[in-house]
Amino acid sequence: MPRTERDDRDDRREGGRDRRDDDRERRDDERDRRDGERDRREDRGRERPRRRPMDARGAAVSAVRQVWELTGEEPEGVVSLERGEEGWTVGVEVVETHRVPDTADVLALYRVTVDDEGGLVSYRRGKRYSRGGGGEVG
Repeated sequence: MPRTERDDRDDRREGGRDRRDDDRERRDDERDRRDGERDRREDRGRERPRRRPMDARGAAVSAVRQVWELTGEEPEGVVSLERGEEGWTVGVEVVETHRVPDTADVLALYRVTVDDEGGLVSYRRGKRYSRGGGGEVG
């Protein structure tokens, strides 16, 4: 029985895909790999763009995360935010002692300084006070 063009096409098929498709895909992958290597070589000589300094919101988020990780207590909120020479200084309020009623909770104010990348520069617990009284707790 003589072979036909259709038989030849069937022989080239692998799992429903034509061998030509596989070859084309391999060539495309190889070209993409070469292009990526060329781009990396070209970038080596260039100066990397400087990252923009962290904005106030990013600094606050970073400070809250730092306090949470250091104290193990979930911060109540950000109560102050100030840009300084070393970065951002953020006041973070934390409930240190939960009481009933919650107006008797003891809160602490943490002053956290983060640099322009969000890294911790300094951390200190400041005053402690009752939620309802506003006065300092001993």
